[in-house]
Amino acid sequence: MKRHVLISYVGTNLDSGKGPHRWDRWRPTVSLHQHEDLLIEKTILLHGRRYRSLADVIAEDIKSISPETKTESVIFDPRNPWDFQEVYEELLDFALERDFDPSADDILLNLTTGTHVFQICAFLLAEARYIPAKLIQSTPPAKREPIEGAFSIVDLDLSRYDRLAQRFEEERIDATDYLRGGVPTKNKAYAAMVERMEKVALRSDAPVLLLGPTGAGKSRLARKLFELKKSRHQVEGDFIDLNCATVRGDYAIPMLFGQKRGWNGSTAERKGLLKAADKGVLFLDEIEALGLDDQAMLLEALENGRFYPLGADRANESRFQLIAGSSADLARLVADGMFRADLFARLNLWTFHLPSLNERREDIEANLTHEITNAMSRKGEKMSFAADAKRTYLKFATAPSALWSGNFRNLVASATRLVTLSDRGRITKSIVNEEIQTLQSQWQDSDGDDDIRLVSEVLRDTSNIDRFDLVQLAEVIRVCRQSSSMSEAGRKLFAASRQYKKSANDTDRVKKYLEKFGLTFIDVQ
Repeated sequence: MKRHVLISYVGTNLDSGKGPHRWDRWRPTVSLHQHEDLLIEKTILLHGRRYRSLADVIAEDIKSISPETKTESVIFDPRNPWDFQEVYEELLDFALERDFDPSADDILLNLTTGTHVFQICAFLLAEARYIPAKLIQSTPPAKREPIEGAFSIVDLDLSRYDRLAQRFEEERIDATDYLRGGVPTKNKAYAAMVERMEKVALRSDAPVLLLGPTGAGKSRLARKLFELKKSRHQVEGDFIDLNCATVRGDYAIPMLFGQKRGWNGSTAERKGLLKAADKGVLFLDEIEALGLDDQAMLLEALENGRFYPLGADRANESRFQLIAGSSADLARLVADGMFRADLFARLNLWTFHLPSLNERREDIEANLTHEITNAMSRKGEKMSFAADAKRTYLKFATAPSALWSGNFRNLVASATRLVTLSDRGRITKSIVNEEIQTLQSQWQDSDGDDDIRLVSEVLRDTSNIDRFDLVQLAEVIRVCRQSSSMSEAGRKLFAASRQYKKSANDTDRVKKYLEKFGLTFIDVQ
């Protein structure tokens, strides 16, 4: 059995009394020792220097009614008991000097006496586990009740309260559902990522880095993260966003950091997006498009909350959370000297890789339903999706041949076309077949450019690669990026031919193919 250890701040009014009549009145610290169902083995009495004699009387009274209890007097004497900083610091010093042992002691922190400031500070230190205690509150007796009154104990471990634990779990589920946009997912990796993201959003104001291909939903997710933090009162400011690729060169610094009136003949002062994002969230998409000087100024603003507008001799201040987005390989850009290593290190604390639509084919049906509902809402009418039409669309959409090169942007556009072109409130098979042709045509037009872009990401020079090899290499890169291992990539790439081999070494085939171009599996991933 653990022993009970009571920490109590001597109440100069409630606990006072020296004559024999003191036993006729309720004294909270003494009364806690009069309860037969609460045996306190040790009591720590906190008191000011002027009240040592009162503490001695209380210690003697405790000994007379509870001989098993040992008492210890501790000086606790802030100059101003109503000054939050003084009281908190002195109580924290007391906590740090103690060698509390929750495994052996059941510590009870009495919140009945002391100023409201003391009670608040005691609660905060107990909640933060600097004082690993439960809270105990004693109440005076009503008429005809025993002089000791009553007491109640509050355990701050919220997981012990079933209804609260259930409510917190419901809140967590609601938050992750909100980040997913209300769309369910069957992809376990994506579900785990969103759950982790929800924890980070509500527990940290450090920079967040969202990586993923164009159209994977980085902008939408960044705004969702802001709205979630705003709903929990964790940010006061606004959501400010910028695609850095649209402000290259000399336009970036005044756009981000502001500009004083008169600089280079300007007639107006420009506040800048960093200042506009004060106490809010700043989302910088395609952050790799910023120049190295711009990156250095951004890092300074992140670390110190200060930056200089163009032409200014006084710094502006702004405290904001940065969410950065990129479809590039920032680590490779750092190695090539095109992105600052120190800024990348600052951004890389909380990094989330958003999967492409191809990597979440099992979620296409749920997202299609969601986007069609949105499109109907925009159009202002309801319509049905014919069963055979839906089957045809999903069979096409989830097949390996469906490229979805624009990711979720492709899907949103496709749903919009289906709803817009449908007549009499029904999406028919003929409309679906027409839409499939549209998507195939778009992907065919962009396929060549995508192949070149993919290969250029892993090889600096593609000029000496034949078109035939370039298309083949691009497909291998795609499959490798959608696979968790080289053996998985091999099974996908050689699914047909491996059926006719007695012992297929798919891993070795992939390895040797990549070596022809001086690449490894890690390089292409």
